[in-house]
Amino acid sequence: MLQGTGSSVGKSILVAGLCRAYARRGLAVRPFKPQNMSNNAAVTADGGEIGRAQELQARAAGVAPSVHMNPVLLKPQTETGAQVVVHGRVRGTAKARAFQDMKPRLIDPVLESFSILKQQADLVLVEGAGSASEINLRQNDIANMGFARAADVPVAIVGDIDRGGVIAALVGTHTVLDPSDRAMVVGFVVNRMRGDPTLFHDGMRTIAKRTGWADLGLVPFFDRARSLPAEDAMDLAAHAETAADQPIRIAVPVLPRIANFDDLDPLMAEPGVTVTLVERGQPIPVCDLIVIPGSKATIADLAALRREGWDIDIRAHIRRGSRVLGLCGGYQMLGCRIADPDGIEGPADTVDGLGLLDVETVLSPEKRLERVEGTTLADSVPFTGYEMHIGTTDGPDTARPVVRLNDGRHDGATSPDGLVTGTYVHGFFAETAQRAAWLKRLGGTSAGLDHRAAVESALDALAEHLETHMDLDRLLALAR
Repeated sequence: MLQGTGSSVGKSILVAGLCRAYARRGLAVRPFKPQNMSNNAAVTADGGEIGRAQELQARAAGVAPSVHMNPVLLKPQTETGAQVVVHGRVRGTAKARAFQDMKPRLIDPVLESFSILKQQADLVLVEGAGSASEINLRQNDIANMGFARAADVPVAIVGDIDRGGVIAALVGTHTVLDPSDRAMVVGFVVNRMRGDPTLFHDGMRTIAKRTGWADLGLVPFFDRARSLPAEDAMDLAAHAETAADQPIRIAVPVLPRIANFDDLDPLMAEPGVTVTLVERGQPIPVCDLIVIPGSKATIADLAALRREGWDIDIRAHIRRGSRVLGLCGGYQMLGCRIADPDGIEGPADTVDGLGLLDVETVLSPEKRLERVEGTTLADSVPFTGYEMHIGTTDGPDTARPVVRLNDGRHDGATSPDGLVTGTYVHGFFAETAQRAAWLKRLGGTSAGLDHRAAVESALDALAEHLETHMDLDRLLALAR
């Protein structure tokens, strides 16, 4: 099990790289994260949802993603509350303190999933959540040491040298851990080293001496990690470092509860495209396309969009004859009204949408989780993707749908002038031909990048990187 000195120290990417490295050695590998918190989710083959990071790790291991790889998923809806997903299905919502009371009831489904994966694999690589040193959350923990103790899994602690203070972070983690938890730790990894690694050899020796933990590797910064899906919205900026003078300009308002934002990754990877992530407090710049992304709290994020004045920017953008695309929650916002009669996202309410599509949405408890295939009606280009949403959307503009699915359904809506479109389908930009068709509509061309092949190449390079800089033989020998 890889736990961290804090959030965003690179645990997810390290587990993905290790999955690929050990799979390349011929082992049957499975990733596992007992509890995840992310609004970037994936639909599994068994019809549930898990964190996007576990989907990537499954891909790295060469296996289909399963709900058992992430049995508890928290999807934040407010600053203190989240939707609770267990074994891929929504169990309900809970405030942060209420969730602490739920955790004793969740350890059994977590251990059940872990047992299922153990039966399938030679090696299960477990990812912790947040920080191992959050001893204030230790009681009834299912994400870090609580799981490690319950499942008898040895632990390696990951520290991030790029953020500074890694010696203190690792030695401090050793210090604050309860002796029984500390006994579970067998080694440590220092991640994201920039510059000359020999300058930190004394640091590695100091950590090993003060903790008694095995030195499992000093891992240099892996720049191609930006080619892999980000798990956290806070990591989006690092993925969007594209030149500002490209022929096609796309702007994306970063909503407080932005979800499934890996939809943007293939566009960010296009050499001829600039993707500008518009943070709160900034206006939406002049561009060719505005993408309103998915949201975990559509009504609340619509209110936030208006507070920023982005609704005014979007209308000015349309008056200039430029296009808008709404994805999932963004599609719902484009309509005339959004009704939440059952209080799915908060108090029961009905609000006015942006009024840019003549459609209305009614939120409902049922959630559609489905992988889909089809073609876009504008150009008959095929795609594969997935749906992950609550609610239904209907109205006159759905007579001009965006896609036709292979099961015969149509999805989405288009304004009469063709400038505003919305769809519930995620993931279609990953298709080379589909992305090229959208860029052609914007007056540009695609470089023909095979996004899925680029991700596979990055995973292979990451595996080789870890083979070089980590002691994978020792790590394997430490596994039970």
